[in-house]
Amino acid sequence: MPSYQSWGRLPKATPAAVRRIYWRSELVDLDLGTPPVLPFGLGRSYGDSCLNDGGVLIDTSHLSRLIHFDSERGIVRAEAGISLERLLAVIVPRGWFLPVSPGTQFVTLAGAVANDIHGKNHHRAGTFGCHVRRFELWRSDGTRRECSPDENAELFRATIAGMGLTGLISWVEIQLVRIASPCLQMERIRFRSFEEYLALEEESSADYEYTVSWVDCLRSGPMRGLFQRANFSAGGGARGIRRPLRVPFDMPSFALNSTVVKCFNQAIFQLQRRDRISRVTHYAPFFYPLDRVLDWNRIYGKRGFYQYQFLVPNDAEGGFQEILRRISASRQGSFLAILKRLGRIASPGLMSFPREGLTLALDFPNRGQTTLDLLEELDDVVRAAGGCVYPAKDARMSAASFQSYYPQWKEFSHTLDPRFSSSFWRRVTAGAGS
Repeated sequence: MPSYQSWGRLPKATPAAVRRIYWRSELVDLDLGTPPVLPFGLGRSYGDSCLNDGGVLIDTSHLSRLIHFDSERGIVRAEAGISLERLLAVIVPRGWFLPVSPGTQFVTLAGAVANDIHGKNHHRAGTFGCHVRRFELWRSDGTRRECSPDENAELFRATIAGMGLTGLISWVEIQLVRIASPCLQMERIRFRSFEEYLALEEESSADYEYTVSWVDCLRSGPMRGLFQRANFSAGGGARGIRRPLRVPFDMPSFALNSTVVKCFNQAIFQLQRRDRISRVTHYAPFFYPLDRVLDWNRIYGKRGFYQYQFLVPNDAEGGFQEILRRISASRQGSFLAILKRLGRIASPGLMSFPREGLTLALDFPNRGQTTLDLLEELDDVVRAAGGCVYPAKDARMSAASFQSYYPQWKEFSHTLDPRFSSSFWRRVTAGAGS
């Protein structure tokens, strides 16, 4: 029996019922009475945007078939519930890759659209939604609407980053990118200050398709971390892919205390003995390092964890550094702290998170009110800097914060399917009459 919870295992939610869809040809009744409905894929959203407490979940994981692949032009159409892992297994041997990829391949194609995922190449390619050609949307009034930039354009714009609230996506068609091999030429560089990081980003953005950094967020004093940049290469020579490990049980809640995380961060930084290394690597460990440890969310124990991903504009770097200072002072830092600079390519999605600036994603073990108080503090800094927080990663932001980050939410609410809702949406629009 699948577990219908989010990846962060917070907040706790119990659906009133779960319906599974097996075939695109099914006549699906989405007007199921009083409880609201919500699509559910593989549950890799970290918070409650994929949860529907007391409502009906529509399990789309069985809609996982490839419909059509034009291997000459790199256009693929597949059912909503296909995972990026299965899609990559088909397209990579034929010389194609995803135009934009998140940090895990265990998400569905429709989930990539509904959360308008971004990757390590946002400065060159924008969001996933920039490469969506069309999709089919099932609405609770019984209609099936094909949406594209030219057809049902308002629904197209609302469904990209629409968090599954505009209807049920049955299939998606995207444009892929050509690659010469499944390997990348990668360089990893140590930096010891925020200024060094900015200089590396500046020198890399024009010549490298992919850039990403790990940051030691528990360090007091100048920021330090590891900067990675890469391009797909024509040759091979990469090491084979290791079999994934698995976390077999829930770790005790004290396992990730601040001392352990601080030592872990020190080890990550020091294990690279040279300031700069260069090597050829297979795409999987570069794009999906966490996928090498299955069920890794169990290291946070039964209490779960909060992921917090925020963005601040380029002209608000002081706010970014203030957030790092507050995290360090709280001693609640994360060993998973991933920093990226996002570019200026606009998404077609009305509610899309990415915009030009710096974004940092962190994991915080759930320590109850102490953690919630810290994240509320960080929200204050993000709001003051003119930034925003990613809904797909959120499990606790207030309605006031959400509506400040996304003032377009009222326009978006006019496109919602009246039968669709989520725990997240009810929380962030509470009392707003939406």
